[in-house]
Amino acid sequence: MNNITAIFKEKKLKLTPQRIAVYKYLKSTEEHPSAETIYKALQPEYPTMSLATVYKALKTLVEVDLVQELNVGEGNFRYDGNTCPHSHIQCLQCGRVEDIKDVCFSDLNEKIAPYTNYEVLTNQIYFYGLCNECKQNKDTLTEAD
Repeated sequence: MNNITAIFKEKKLKLTPQRIAVYKYLKSTEEHPSAETIYKALQPEYPTMSLATVYKALKTLVEVDLVQELNVGEGNFRYDGNTCPHSHIQCLQCGRVEDIKDVCFSDLNEKIAPYTNYEVLTNQIYFYGLCNECKQNKDTLTEAD
């Protein structure tokens, strides 16, 4: 919490209860929820908070690098409270997004440098497949045929 307070003070931004609630929610989970999921989760405690407020809080938290925004395709964004560099994997069946832990691709920036005239600053890597539940459901359906 000291981190968010210091960053908001430094950026001269107002630290609202809604921004704190969204930030705490994201820091408390390894899930990668959408704005709608966050909104529904916070509704019981913040019944007057609107979905628009959640979107605005997320936008601000992303701008100050306290939260990562993940574009999982087709205008579908998820949010991650873990801002350390890491990759993600998404299930093509159910859409679940998970962190890939203990594999670092930071050296990739240097590896691709000879292939472009850009100054490579960062990267974001996504992998796609079937989560265990969807794979098991697929196997069960295949066996039934």
